Amino acid sequence: MALLERVATLVRANLNDLVDKAEDPEKMIKQVILDMQNQLLQVKTQVAITIADQHVLEKKQQEAEENERQWMHRAGLAVDKKDDALARAAVERAMSYKSTAANFRQQVEDQKGQVENLKSALLKLQTKLAEAQSKCDVLIAQHRRARAMNKATEATSCMGDNTNSEAFDRMKSKVSHHEATARAHAELVSDDVNDKFAAMEKQEEIDRLLNDLKSKRNL
Repeated sequence: MALLERVATLVRANLNDLVDKAEDPEKMIKQVILDMQNQLLQVKTQVAITIADQHVLEKKQQEAEENERQWMHRAGLAVDKKDDALARAAVERAMSYKSTAANFRQQVEDQKGQVENLKSALLKLQTKLAEAQSKCDVLIAQHRRARAMNKATEATSCMGDNTNSEAFDRMKSKVSHHEATARAHAELVSDDVNDKFAAMEKQEEIDRLLNDLKSKRNL
């Protein structure tokens, strides 16, 4: 689905890299957030439509199953009346509804899978949007500082003080390097902490399920 591919592209996007490469970082980060919000709305709409389609399929499946039961009941009545021809016709009709119900059952399962895929994409996009919104002000502030430093450097250069200009360039380079290093460390620490919590929560869930299973077996 093209929608899921677009969402996957947004989720995989590295915001820091995009800002570093953009000619106008402020405009770029705001556009990324706008794109995410638009895609989020589309995914929510698609989730609702897919769930509605699932309900329709489930209803059709139930109707086919009920028709199968009714025709089998009629076949039984015909057998009681010693009318084999009528009983056979009723059984054939029941078999037809049974096949229809099986087809709808498969469609329902496929639809459920699609719903889960869309829900997963929605959750990932919501997380990425929250990340982008939280980083937006920081990234824009960094860009403005860098722009201000560039203007200061240009002003110093216009004054003809090459020594001060070179020193300012070195200082700007160091500041940018420190900011990039700190940002990288922060992301690594954040990922490590998230992974540890995810592993801990997974083990707790496994322990809980195992204890529940043991309790049920003992009973």
